[in-house]
Amino acid sequence: MFGSNVFNGRAMRECLSDEAYKSLMNSAKTGAKIDRRMADQVAAGMKAWAEERGVTHFTHWFQPLTGTTAEKHDSFFTIKSDGTAIELFDGDALIQQEPDASSFPNGGIRATFEARGYTAWDPSSPAFIMEAGSGKTLCIPTIFIAYNGESLDHKAPLLKSISALDKAAVDVCHYFDKNVTKVTATLGWEQEYFVIDETLANARPDLLMCGRTLLGHSPAKGQQLEDHYFGSIPERVFAFMQDFEQESYKLGIPLRTRHNEVAPGQFECAPIFEEVNIAVDHNTLLMDVMHKVAKRHKLKALMHEKPFAGVNGSGKHNNWSLATDTGVNLLAPGKTPRTNLMFLTFFVNTIKAVHDYADLMRGAIASANNDHRLGANEAPPAIISVYIGKYLTEVLDEIESRVKDKFSEQDEVILKLDIHKQIPELLMDNTDRNRTSPFAFTGNKFEFRAVGSSANCGSPMMVLNTIMAETLKRFKHDVDALIEKGEKKEIAILHILRQYISTSKKIRFEGDNYSEEWAEEAKRRGLSNFKTTPEALDAYVTDNAKDLFFGNNIFSKRELEARHEIMLEDYVKKVQIEARILGYIATNHVLPAAINYQNTLIENIRGLKEIGLESSAYKAQLNLASIISGHIQNINDNVEAMIEARKRANNTEDMHKRAHMYCHEVKAYFDKIRYHADKLELIVDDKLWPLPKYRELLFIK
Repeated sequence: MFGSNVFNGRAMRECLSDEAYKSLMNSAKTGAKIDRRMADQVAAGMKAWAEERGVTHFTHWFQPLTGTTAEKHDSFFTIKSDGTAIELFDGDALIQQEPDASSFPNGGIRATFEARGYTAWDPSSPAFIMEAGSGKTLCIPTIFIAYNGESLDHKAPLLKSISALDKAAVDVCHYFDKNVTKVTATLGWEQEYFVIDETLANARPDLLMCGRTLLGHSPAKGQQLEDHYFGSIPERVFAFMQDFEQESYKLGIPLRTRHNEVAPGQFECAPIFEEVNIAVDHNTLLMDVMHKVAKRHKLKALMHEKPFAGVNGSGKHNNWSLATDTGVNLLAPGKTPRTNLMFLTFFVNTIKAVHDYADLMRGAIASANNDHRLGANEAPPAIISVYIGKYLTEVLDEIESRVKDKFSEQDEVILKLDIHKQIPELLMDNTDRNRTSPFAFTGNKFEFRAVGSSANCGSPMMVLNTIMAETLKRFKHDVDALIEKGEKKEIAILHILRQYISTSKKIRFEGDNYSEEWAEEAKRRGLSNFKTTPEALDAYVTDNAKDLFFGNNIFSKRELEARHEIMLEDYVKKVQIEARILGYIATNHVLPAAINYQNTLIENIRGLKEIGLESSAYKAQLNLASIISGHIQNINDNVEAMIEARKRANNTEDMHKRAHMYCHEVKAYFDKIRYHADKLELIVDDKLWPLPKYRELLFIK
């Protein structure tokens, strides 16, 4: 079953000529262009393979900056000039298409009347067949660019970052192994999500429109007993898991792990590691598959980072590493001084990269959704730091302690670095993983834990690849400068590593990232703590970021400024939608239910008075009616104030200012409204309350 709906190597071998197969494989490996003659051959083979499986349409499948995927279907069917109906799919249709680009986020790059944009085939990610109902569509992964070539998606910058990292890493690898010709970034993501009953979800306007509950009191039993974590998977959810796993296997997504997560109703799945571009495509595709399959089971899969208050939110840990075409994981300790030095080179350079571009790393995971999760008790804080564990800390300290020493060519002790003694400990990974760290070394990879569950992995991986490429380029320049002065290669490498260890030390933290002490210590160290998305996104347009992206050919000035604008606009729109829905639910659901119950109390009080009872007999009812009146008034006042704040923000032309106004002025009313609504939920007759409660939503049946 695995890969049966993927135009993979086996399918290519069967459907393509040797010439076309070799051309396609070379393009996928090196990025070389495929000429039109070969493209026609590939298209013919792909069409034959797809039609054999019942496919009637094809689409260029791309990832615009909307947070979802996009596709425009065309049939193989066409009519010749003499009226003959034929099925056609040629190289031109495979390589490039022209969807309307005017309505996708563009940050001012395109005017509304300028509709032309292009999708261009990415041969490094195999085509696949998507099944929906009784129809089947051939999906061709592509990049998406504007008329003048500016990227309008997640894939194009990611591919550029992969290329930049490959070149920089190969150059550094040649210090140790001249046989290395390619270095591949790998990614293993961990997708967390919630599953709730579809009928109950449909009764919640906030879940339907925003993906999270804007109101809702915590249930008496939440996650405090910790009995859901790794527990027996509910049968209904298990059937859903099996179903989406089957669909994923057909699409070549190598899912391996499934389990209950911490919060009730929360689960996780994870695949085997893959090349980063394919891994990003597979994760994006999986989220789409999960939503579709959930409907078959009358369920709703929630990818939002914080769909429920008071319980854990969801992340998407990105486990990132580097592998050579000679079969070496560059972030895995070796068994000889030379391989250990190569490991340390890439290990220390990764820490240095995160140190130099910590603000950009924070910006890469910033979103309106993730703001609710970061810093809570299940996610790392907004302060970017690196955790490496006890043993590697000792190794780096040993190197740094020799700052004043002069290495000699005979000094083999430092080259061994005592790692050979500690390999068992490193491989056993005895040190605690430190789940509070945003960027942790976990044995043979770094785990970027701060990425949100609904995010496209392409953006944080693009940033990580690019900062690593830049750091490795600087490293090679620094080492070569010492070698030119007559220093032995290994000693020159250690000198620069020692400098990098010293200058990047402040980014390393081994303790509790949640503690107030760490926040104070981080401030003393000069580390940033951007708690909201608008301020975090400013990292993209600093001089440091511009030099990075321009120098590595990831973005042009126009592209970078547009992307910043798009991300700010996305934040504004999401908070704006939440504000509208919150106001609607409060005034159309909560207040009528509260007033209805209040009227019942009033009738009860009036009846008790009429039969001559003393006021002490209906004191509780009077008290309840008074409390309800207070909550009603507070909700009404805060909704009106929020609407006025939204109007002021909407009248602000500058998107940066508008984002800050939505963040600090509009959003400021959310918790105030919620507080009073949640109090009413505890008071109002359960039969009158119009919204499914947390106890009904979270405990799937």
